[in-house]
Amino acid sequence: VRGPQFRRLKIGAGHRLDVKASGVFVLGIGHGNKLLTDLHNCHLTKVYTVGGLFGKATDDFSDTGKLVEKTTFDHVTREKLERILAVIQGTNHKALLMHSDIDMKTQEAYELAVRGLIRPMGRSPPIITAIQCLQLALPEFQLEIHCLHETQQYLRKVVHEIGLELKSSAVCTQVRRIRDGIFTLDDALLRTQWNLQNIQNAILDCQLKVKTELERTLD
Repeated sequence: VRGPQFRRLKIGAGHRLDVKASGVFVLGIGHGNKLLTDLHNCHLTKVYTVGGLFGKATDDFSDTGKLVEKTTFDHVTREKLERILAVIQGTNHKALLMHSDIDMKTQEAYELAVRGLIRPMGRSPPIITAIQCLQLALPEFQLEIHCLHETQQYLRKVVHEIGLELKSSAVCTQVRRIRDGIFTLDDALLRTQWNLQNIQNAILDCQLKVKTELERTLD
């Protein structure tokens, strides 16, 4: 499209995805740019499916990086993997409470917990709020990770560290964001669906839940 009315159309990006990741990527158009900022200030959880491969390590923690080590992985079991995941989740839960800056003995803390609003409302290191194994078929495995303030490279490093904890090594084969706050894969438009009508419909469909989440969290 061309013309004066389109020269002032501002498009902003929400939480970015790097070139090796895929999934939900939120854009704001016009007034939506302010809403992106408001949603960012809500510090909502994002959810990823993360694929891993035991038996090797690379310089960038991905399966396409330069190979630096090969290891055995036959001793890895689901029970051992889930034990490591429980430790990761427990450690991160302590970090979540610390960076939330809330006295857990107060009525305010109880009410926030009931509403699912205990989260850092400022800058913090990456925090994993939940992590579970979806599938294990050696040497491959798949995790679901709920997190805040992460980068996709941080998630690849988590896979690498899981390999080390299991006395093996592991690389990340896939990072796919399946939820960004209130937006899920069901809200996403495939590249083949990028046209004016679909974009207008997507904006209309999301208006109410954006408004509801902002009122719930920021008010």
